[in-house]
Order: sequence, then structure tokens, then C-alpha cells
Amino acid sequence: MASPIWTGIVSFGLVSLPVALYTATDSHTIRFHQLQRGTADRIRNRRVNERTGDEVELDEIVKGYDTGGEYVIVEPEELDDIAPGRSRALEVSEFVDLDTVDPVFFDKTYYLGPRGGQYGKVYALLQRALEESNKAGIATFVMRGREYLVALKAEDGLLTLHTLHWADEIRDPHQEVPDLPDKTEPTPAEVKMAHQLIDTLTADWDPEDFHDTFQEKVEALIEAKAAGEAVEKAEPAAQPTGSVDLMEALRTSVERARSPKDTREKAGTSDETGRGKKPAAKKHTKASDIGSLQSLTKAELYEKATKAGVKGRSSMTHDQLAGALAKGT
Repeated sequence: MASPIWTGIVSFGLVSLPVALYTATDSHTIRFHQLQRGTADRIRNRRVNERTGDEVELDEIVKGYDTGGEYVIVEPEELDDIAPGRSRALEVSEFVDLDTVDPVFFDKTYYLGPRGGQYGKVYALLQRALEESNKAGIATFVMRGREYLVALKAEDGLLTLHTLHWADEIRDPHQEVPDLPDKTEPTPAEVKMAHQLIDTLTADWDPEDFHDTFQEKVEALIEAKAAGEAVEKAEPAAQPTGSVDLMEALRTSVERARSPKDTREKAGTSDETGRGKKPAAKKHTKASDIGSLQSLTKAELYEKATKAGVKGRSSMTHDQLAGALAKGT
């Protein structure tokens, strides 16, 4: 069982709920150590006094604000003294419709649980009320010496806490992003074809369909180098689509995206509702099938996977595409 990273009181109106905050996500990034080239010697980061060169223990470090040549020193306990109780209070100041909170404001997600079984009824009441109203409680609280703006939401039978960016942290895209289209307008035919492409590629959202393919490639790179094997290079990146061939690119994309559906309909595998029937049992995968597929480029495999309706093909590696196609033969 995970340990809470923060405990405190959620209050809305005159109702108070003792809660504990838990991390909701994990990072599966592969961690590398820093080594000196040509050796197995680790390179480590240390806290060093830049004047003496001596390493400094963590409990000897204080915060200092540069006022222009001089530092104002602030001790950790002084930060707590200026806002007593703030580090243990999460007071909901208002409730807002979830749809009105722009996604750009959302930062990180945490799970929020009751701090004790005796508070289960208050917890369940707030969770159900938020879920049925589709609203979020907006609040601020202090954790680890920093104040956070948060949205309290109900999701899948529990309360979640989402840290939000402050308004002055959101950059103006018109000042940050060059070459945004101004008076450039696509033709009605291009817009219509783009809608067709979007409709053809529309699917129900399932996060399990996606995985970190770059991490898998890094793992494969490490395994290959450890075994002294050659590393397969990826396919080159797609070339930019220019204005001249935009319509042709859209049309071809629609045709390729539609081909699996057309193939099923021609084979008579759709039921009266238009949904595909349960596919027949897959044939046994032969080594010769995999071998012939492995000789194809990733682009050729992807085209075959599109026609075969392989699910999740857009995030597959060369070998995964070959394997998925072989299983379907």
C-alpha cells in the first residue's frame, strides 16, 4: 500500500473531510547513469560550496533570494510561519463546470482518499455530488513549500486532485508560435475531404491501445548493443505535405483508412447493425510467413496492416507489425 505524500483537510462550506493525497501516475522512462567516456566510472552531481569546493549536507542548505548583490536568507520554518495551517488545509472556494476548464491548465493528477474509515460517508457524498453535477471544486493549498491551484474531481468512484497552472503561467500562443495561419484558408473541397478522413479514423478512446514505442526501441537498442548485434534503423520521418499535393494526400489517406472496412463488407462479415462479426479462428502462424514479412519495409508492413485492419498499428514497431500480420494469415 502506497504512503500518502500529503495529508490535510478538504473543506467546502461548513463540511470538512480529512484526506490523504497519493501519487496517481508512474514514469516508465529508462534511466541512464552518466559515465566518463571509455570508462565505467560514474559521474555524480553533488551539492558543492562554489567558494570552498567542499560538499554541503542537505540540512545545511537554506534558501536565499538575490536582491542584487546581497542575499536575503529564509529558513524552512519561516515559510511555515507566514501561512500557519495552509500546509494542512485545502479549502474549496468555488465549484465550476468541468467543461469550462481549458485542458491547457491541467498539470498533474493525484488520488485523494479519506484519512480513516469513519470519514467514508462524507467522502462518498462529495464524490457522488461532483460526479452527478459534472463539476469540479477549485481550491488552493500548500505542499512542500509551494502553493498549488487545484481542481477536485470525481472519477470512477473516487476523488482525484488535479494541479492546475496559474493563469500567468499560460503563454500567449500568438506570441510564442511563429507562422500561425492568418488569412490562409483551405478550399471547401479540402475541408470536406479532411472531415471524411477524420470520420474514417474516428474510434472509441481506449488508452490500452497505446504504449511507449520509443522506450521499447531504447530497450531493444540496449539489448542489441549488449549482445553485440546490429541495431535496426527506423524508417525516415514523413515528408511535409505541401499546398500543391494536399488534396491528393487527403484523398489517398481516406482510401487507405477505408480499405479494411471495405474489405470486410465485400467479404460479407458485417452484421445487420453494420458492425463486424466475430472473426474466424486465426490460422497457425508459420515461420515462412514471418520471414517473408520481415523482409518488407515498415512502410510496406503498415500499408498491409491498414488493409488488414490491425488494431493499434500506428504505434507498432517493424517487428510488431510483422508479427501482427503473421498471426492474421
